[in-house]
Amino acid sequence: MAPRAFWKGYLKLSLVTCPVAMSPAISQEDKVRFRTLNGKTGNPIVSRYVDAVTGKAVSEDDEVKGYPRGEDDHVVLEEDEIEAVALESTRTIDIETFVPHESIEWIWYDSPHYLVPNDTVGEEAFSVIREAMASTGTVGISRLVLYRRERAVMLEPRGNGIVLWTLRYGDEVRSAEEYFAGLKQAKPDSKAMALVKTLIEERTRKWDPKMADDPVQDRLLDIIAAKKKGRKRPAKAKTPPPAGNVINIMDALRRSIKAEGKDK
Repeated sequence: MAPRAFWKGYLKLSLVTCPVAMSPAISQEDKVRFRTLNGKTGNPIVSRYVDAVTGKAVSEDDEVKGYPRGEDDHVVLEEDEIEAVALESTRTIDIETFVPHESIEWIWYDSPHYLVPNDTVGEEAFSVIREAMASTGTVGISRLVLYRRERAVMLEPRGNGIVLWTLRYGDEVRSAEEYFAGLKQAKPDSKAMALVKTLIEERTRKWDPKMADDPVQDRLLDIIAAKKKGRKRPAKAKTPPPAGNVINIMDALRRSIKAEGKDK
């Protein structure tokens, strides 16, 4: 059973509008979470804002937004001033632009959400927009207020639905050239390339979501289960010592391929 939608609104393209519902495509609900406790009393610890100079607690009514312009100097913005620059509608995904799907690099993708029609009347309009994007190899670009912030979003057709990706802000993405420009474009040795390709073929598998499992969480759950039953926590697994520096890459590759064969 699909989880309940956390957002409901409208998908709009020019004069075509249809009601839609959206749910996060990823979940953190099953993650192990800890609360910070007072080690002496076992009571939970609560956080509160305090004045950095006086050390006194600040009530929520006295909290304001300030932009730093110098040391201990801020420009204070009122809530209505911040709201004045926000989107007029927070419940409409108005597709403003379409771009080729491959033109947006993966590094811009932030969080995925599943978008579906919210009633049978709007299904036709929804499917027409989805199939038109799929047939032209394009994705829609819009803006939306999510998680209390205005975000650029990308609408990608996927099966019978649409995946809505929030996109990272322009000042968040760094240029790869800043890091890769100084790397030498040396031509690799053809024999070494052949051996690495052999290793790749030996290790190529079909993608399985289990490859992205969290082994640390599994071990934490084992410790928690043991403590609940009053047992000692499981022994820590021994980490093998790191290998030394590779002197000859060809020898190392040959040994790797030989080891792969033994494993099989």
